[in-house]
Amino acid sequence: MRVALAQVSSSADLEANLALIARTSAQAARQGAELVVFPEAMMRSFGNPLHPVAEGLDGPWAERVREIAAEHGVTVVAGMFTPADGERVRNTLLVTGPDVEASYDKVHLFDAFGFAESDSVAPGSSPVVVKIAGATLGLATCYDVRFPGLFTELARQGAQAVVICASWGAGDGKVEQWQLLTSARALDSTSFVVAVDQALPADADPGSTAPTGVGHSAVVSPWGTVVDELGAEPGLLVVDLDLAEVDRARAAIPVLANARW
Repeated sequence: MRVALAQVSSSADLEANLALIARTSAQAARQGAELVVFPEAMMRSFGNPLHPVAEGLDGPWAERVREIAAEHGVTVVAGMFTPADGERVRNTLLVTGPDVEASYDKVHLFDAFGFAESDSVAPGSSPVVVKIAGATLGLATCYDVRFPGLFTELARQGAQAVVICASWGAGDGKVEQWQLLTSARALDSTSFVVAVDQALPADADPGSTAPTGVGHSAVVSPWGTVVDELGAEPGLLVVDLDLAEVDRARAAIPVLANARW
């Protein structure tokens, strides 16, 4: 399975973000990608009002992403915001492509490092796995990466790879934590991890508590080793996943079968 990791920086402008998805999807399709993964908050970057732009999965923003996926014959995963209770939204991953239509609402909310995502976002409640191009993939968003149980549950539901879409907050040691956590979750689940973060913004405000991105999108193997990784700047990383490697890892290190609780 050929996947493209689209490490980009979204903005407050919904139309500009759609144009970025269109350009990057076209580039990925030209390189033979079947799946194009964008970061969390592709609809609108954090640090901007979310409730005014939230819309249903049948709304115009999601419909345009569907058109882009159909035009280029790829499956697109992109972060958007859907309505929830009161003034809150849900932090939603839209998955749309030739043979799939699904979504995942972020379960674990980032109430940490001085930022309270739960003030503006309502949590999801259920793990989600999808079938894409013959592969079974689990879905996760940003702070979810700190919770191993989600990843082992996705693996038990058949996930051969877990896609993580993030807008990872910058700070001391945060890049190292991102790298460590993505490798650890691959080992926990003996699955590939396809971790796509927003690029480090050129105009990042060091005083802001809103998570933007640090880059370092990566593919990690079921053995916990980094297959390939980007730096901090925007980029497109295209990687072929050998899904048979998952079977080999699970036969050699059957942590899912050996678990006692």
